[in-house]
Amino acid sequence: MKNILYHSTRDNEKMLTASQAVLKGLADDGGLFVPEELPKLDVSFEDLKNMDYKQTAYEVMKLFLTDYTEEELKYCIEHAYDSKFDTEEIAPLVSAGGAYYLELFHGATIAFKDMALSILPYLMTTAAKKNDLKEEIVILTATSGDTGKAALAGFADVPGTRIVVFYPKNGVSPVQEKQMVTQKGQNVRVIGITGNFDDAQTGVKKMFGDEELAKELKAKGFVFSSANSINIGRLVPQVVYYVYAYVQLLKNGKLSEGDKINFTVPTGNFGNILAAYYAKNLGVPVNKLICASNTNRVLYDFFSTGTYDKNHEMEESSKAFTNERKFMLTGSPSMDILISSNLERLIYFIAGADTGKNAALMADLSSKGAYTIDESMKAALDGFESGYADEKKTADKIKSLYDETGYVIDTHTAVAGAVYDDYKAASGDDTVTVIASTASPYKFAKTVMTAIDPANANEDDFKLIDKLSEISNTEIPQAIEDIRSAAVLHDIVCDKEDMPAQVKSFLAV
Repeated sequence: MKNILYHSTRDNEKMLTASQAVLKGLADDGGLFVPEELPKLDVSFEDLKNMDYKQTAYEVMKLFLTDYTEEELKYCIEHAYDSKFDTEEIAPLVSAGGAYYLELFHGATIAFKDMALSILPYLMTTAAKKNDLKEEIVILTATSGDTGKAALAGFADVPGTRIVVFYPKNGVSPVQEKQMVTQKGQNVRVIGITGNFDDAQTGVKKMFGDEELAKELKAKGFVFSSANSINIGRLVPQVVYYVYAYVQLLKNGKLSEGDKINFTVPTGNFGNILAAYYAKNLGVPVNKLICASNTNRVLYDFFSTGTYDKNHEMEESSKAFTNERKFMLTGSPSMDILISSNLERLIYFIAGADTGKNAALMADLSSKGAYTIDESMKAALDGFESGYADEKKTADKIKSLYDETGYVIDTHTAVAGAVYDDYKAASGDDTVTVIASTASPYKFAKTVMTAIDPANANEDDFKLIDKLSEISNTEIPQAIEDIRSAAVLHDIVCDKEDMPAQVKSFLAV
């Protein structure tokens, strides 16, 4: 098996092993780590049909994390995908409304981020030992709602680590916030910022690029790393469930080997759909990757025009960027993002792995707030489709699916479901389609229950959680029960400019 090395999307001179890339998180030049080449599956789908989720995870992850020994990687996988998940399947498929919903919310924090953040602490601490790292690892994370809690749960009280999570105050759901601010652990700190997710993400990236801060912390025995999907150790585990979903459909006779599949993914930071793109390159026969946006439709505009513009919105009829783009707070807050960091990894690949070309485009984004790809790069996007769903369309999807099938989905999943409905109606494409169901409806109970019945709008969140359990005939997840009466342990709110000072205060530097 080829040893895969990693380099920045903006410079391919400095090569790192997989474990070094996991430890570092973000490249020194601000780029994201990518494998020097995308590997291919070296096991047949016939063999994969006989494997459970953990065995499938090993077969996929060994191709990317090539400097981890078999024993090390299997240890990480075994300890990640255990009783923290409430189903042995880990990621079950549910058929409803003409599509298959891949339920990625059966982990400890009831969102898809658990699929990767359950294993990242093991990958990282293993990497620290492999590379003889002496410093304590400080995880810096920006969250639009779900990454924060999943990262906190994963790293809480893990020896040799500390974690600081920044989230937009008033920009996440009440349940998301309660999950974070009640987090226990001697090594954790949660901080709200007076800004949006993009502000939090930009602030974290600036700290990663601050050489003086890095020197100051290193002298005190600390080194930064990331739990966001900018970390390749977050992205690789997400590839697994797309391979697993395809194999389950083969196993259940819903597909024959070689049949193509569509994946529809609710998308904000672009990591989850990028993992599906990696799965396609592994050998999963993907027909279309359908990128679903909410009202913050910067990605829809990009796929429609080839221009990524965070400051201006495309006018539908002219396809021109004439309107000021406003950051919208929606009922699907994990997608309320205008700077989709992981898109850079796709841009790098469609640029023919040309780091210079990619670096120039990212410089345009930094200086002008926009960039435009050329025709050859546009042609390389032909496997993607895109769409967006506004708040009404999202609510209508939740209600119609429940009315027709009794199946309840969360707001993010509903964005994807509505976009898929539009795509199918417009294209007539009847390819078997899997929709990534990225969060439990219990995490967004008020929005979900109000969509099903507007009379619920004024009810208390936890009363609606009880009502949701009744109408969906499902048990309330333990993650929700745990926060009903939990004490708030983190109440710091700061301006975005004060993020570095808060980190230094936490570390007593």
